[in-house]
Amino acid sequence: MIDFNDIKVIRSKRKTISLQIKPDGCVELRCPLRFTDRQALDFFERKKNWLEKHLTKVQIQREQIAALPPLTNDDIKELAEKALCIIPPKVKKYAEILGVTYGRITIRNQKSRWGSCSSRGNLNFNCLLMLAPEETADYVVIHELCHRKEMNHSKRFWAEVEKVMPNYKVHEKWLKENGEMLMRRMIG
Repeated sequence: MIDFNDIKVIRSKRKTISLQIKPDGCVELRCPLRFTDRQALDFFERKKNWLEKHLTKVQIQREQIAALPPLTNDDIKELAEKALCIIPPKVKKYAEILGVTYGRITIRNQKSRWGSCSSRGNLNFNCLLMLAPEETADYVVIHELCHRKEMNHSKRFWAEVEKVMPNYKVHEKWLKENGEMLMRRMIG
């Protein structure tokens, strides 16, 4: 049972209030500067059931991560080789659909990102995408290529993603729920 004193309250120049569960299980309540302790506590009390349900989910996920064997250097090399065969054709396909160009494609074994796009159009992808569902890997490719049109996460950016993959939120959710589990398997 979580108590209000167990959470970290962070006040900032924001307009909304939210609860966030960090990967380590810590809980943060983020609220506007003007919010009183009473208002923060009231919000916490209203969201307590939701919070406890999700904390249980995080704990189960952490136990699942701990039970998975770490990926060896050979495993990572194999995933990178597979990604080098699979991802460039996906990039080519979706770049044509989006009408964008791109530079170099690099496959990496990253611990915190699924992909990135530089201002020069160079694309990086995580080799762990080979452990995700194929459509989720497609989503990451589409996401990064949409940055060739919008180098931000504005409404226009998400509209571009949605044009190519209307159900992109399903894949975002999959990465949010399973991504940490995959990345934690990296050694070192």
